[in-house]
Amino acid sequence: MKCLWAFFAVAAVLLTFVPFAGARPEVVDRIVAVVNDDIIRLREVDRQLEPVRKQLESRNLSEEQMREQLYEARMQLIDELINETLADQQIEEAGIQVGKAEVDAAIEQVKQRNRYTDERLRQALEMQGMSMEQYRSELRHQILRSRLVNRKVKSSIVITDEDIQRYYEDHPENYGSSPRYKLRNILLAGPDKDTNDPEIRRRINEIREQVNEGSSFGKMAEKYSLAPNADEGGELGEFAVNDLARDLRSVIGDLEEGEVSGGVETRQGIQLFYVEKIIEPPSEPLESAAAEIEEKLYNEQVDEKYRAWLESLRENAHIRVFR
Repeated sequence: MKCLWAFFAVAAVLLTFVPFAGARPEVVDRIVAVVNDDIIRLREVDRQLEPVRKQLESRNLSEEQMREQLYEARMQLIDELINETLADQQIEEAGIQVGKAEVDAAIEQVKQRNRYTDERLRQALEMQGMSMEQYRSELRHQILRSRLVNRKVKSSIVITDEDIQRYYEDHPENYGSSPRYKLRNILLAGPDKDTNDPEIRRRINEIREQVNEGSSFGKMAEKYSLAPNADEGGELGEFAVNDLARDLRSVIGDLEEGEVSGGVETRQGIQLFYVEKIIEPPSEPLESAAAEIEEKLYNEQVDEKYRAWLESLRENAHIRVFR
């Protein structure tokens, strides 16, 4: 193993530069961490870090602040990738596998539970900032992890009636009125445009003024929207604020029923969001909430024991990070 570490240490330096005849060396890729017999490469870290980088760039930070926060996010991501690699090694060692059919079945269960069509599921994922490919990968990872956890930690977990009662009493905000927003949208332009474009600003103001004067947002969605749901009047469905992508929560949460947002720059492009209705559900009694609370507490204990198990793996693993 020491020889292997020495090889990776040298490779981490050598792979940084790839010289070729007639040109200067170019930075291509390098190893950022070694986890037992596996490696984590810079290109994978940078790929997963890109959304964080874009978010930080939008906050007008100083160069020093940008550098510090990006470094902190990078090290946190590397730490998470180390844990994932350790878990993947255990999954491979145990011979745990998940096929395409099992992921398909999991997606069908999600669609049936939420009464989604394929297109409505894609729209819901987009509202949370995910593509279908990312969602499939995440589902597959969850199934693999669940099977690994089944073998390693679940047998020692017990949730009592007292645990459920205590959680219900301590979290009235979860089982009282939690409003849901019935939303519509208009996609005005692709991601190559921004809200400073004069034509886009004019169209945003025009639509908002017409809605404020009593025009149907749905009819304008049919007329102006570039989204696949334009023929449905921009209908998106019902969402709690916390179900939305993080950058949409404050936008939607600040709107009243019948209001239209300003232009919002999203991954899909510039969008307007309309709150057609705010639905205030009644308080939920303990009897109907008990199963959900039990599942939540169970998952929390699974996560806690899983993290402790990962820590024990880290203590016995050969891990080296190249900063």
